[in-house]
Amino acid sequence: MIDIYYVEDDETISQVVTEFLGRHGYRVLTFSTIAKAKEALQDRCPTLVLIDWNMPDGNGSMLVHWIRSNWKELPVIFLTVRGDSRDIVTGFQNGADDYVVKPFELDVLLSRITALLRRTGNVAKQYLSCGAISINQGCMSVKNGAEEISLSPSEYQLLLHLLQNKGKTVTRRNLLEKVWDSVW
Repeated sequence: MIDIYYVEDDETISQVVTEFLGRHGYRVLTFSTIAKAKEALQDRCPTLVLIDWNMPDGNGSMLVHWIRSNWKELPVIFLTVRGDSRDIVTGFQNGADDYVVKPFELDVLLSRITALLRRTGNVAKQYLSCGAISINQGCMSVKNGAEEISLSPSEYQLLLHLLQNKGKTVTRRNLLEKVWDSVW
């Protein structure tokens, strides 16, 4: 299932959008503040993020800028009530891929999501994280928060295997087989 994080402080709008997208096969998690969205993003990378421009704890462009500093390829769509082209330009300068002006037709939003995912694919699969530690499998990089960490190939493979099996018991034998290609 495709996961969408929706950052929206208007409960009515978020409920309508969540139900509509749910009927079309998307799992939508809604966050009412930028801080809650950041916390969720640090735990797990979704397939796409929808961001309202005006949030109680800042504007959406701040969140997009933060997303781009951590997940460059993660698709982002702005939802804004403003028709002001300056806001839209600012959003694109910070890395948004598309925007939809409120009020909008749900079918229009769905078509924008579909088109963006067709162009980008599911980039969420290349990102793994646990707390502040994150791996970008596409470029084999590891970060602790914003700081890039240099690992040996074996250390990288070990961390990758552990994150791929997060929440599961990983045996010594399994580690030896998967990371060091040893068979006991």
